[in-house]
Amino acid sequence: MPERLEGKVAVVTGAGGGIGKCAAELFAAEGARVVVADVATTAAEKVAGSIVESGGAAVAVGVDVSESAQVEAMAEAAISHFGALHVIFNNAGIFPADDGGVTDTPESTWERVMEVNLKGVWLGCRAAVPRMEASGGGSIVNVASFVALMGAATAQIAYTASKGGVLSMTREIAVEYARRGIRANAICPGPIETPLLAELLADPARRQRRLVHIPMGRFGRAEEIAKAALFLASEESSFMTGSALVVDGGITAAYVTPE
Repeated sequence: MPERLEGKVAVVTGAGGGIGKCAAELFAAEGARVVVADVATTAAEKVAGSIVESGGAAVAVGVDVSESAQVEAMAEAAISHFGALHVIFNNAGIFPADDGGVTDTPESTWERVMEVNLKGVWLGCRAAVPRMEASGGGSIVNVASFVALMGAATAQIAYTASKGGVLSMTREIAVEYARRGIRANAICPGPIETPLLAELLADPARRQRRLVHIPMGRFGRAEEIAKAALFLASEESSFMTGSALVVDGGITAAYVTPE
């Protein structure tokens, strides 16, 4: 079979680890030339180096996605190194430990979550769109969350609000650019077994509080979200735009879960 991203240039944010790392490696394996972007530059360089050693094409870029000049430089790196930009996977996000309920989340935490999780996605889209148009079209894949679709008593108010914003913004961009060769879709992951989640759920009771609501009985894996991103980035999803692809182990479908 031909590689699904053959001839494409992709930017992946938050690519120094977790879902972003898996996506960058998978995109490269499927033929894409990849801009590996992360605020942790050393981690990005390690991932890019591994891709190159495996025979792929990649370049590392350090970026704070909440800073417009850095995001513009990230998108321009795709042009300067590879001559085009066809895919952006806006994956970078944060989930601070003190992001809690509406009355106890610090204002500074709310602001930082919005800067990274929502503004960062907007800046990524803003930087990518004109370059995608110049490259003949492209696919935007934004990471939202299943919490954008349902509420939780285990509060994370800033994170939830930011992901709801990502979902709405993705639909808006999809409709605006639907006849200009650019698609935009969102992924709504359930809880994924990443280092960030492992740190937050180190307490067994806190972990079980969430596991009980997952019909499949486990957390997701980073590579499962990366594969969903690959589908949305590729021509396999060519008639999809403005969609929210839910990858949550059945959480949003469940009323009572299996014993």
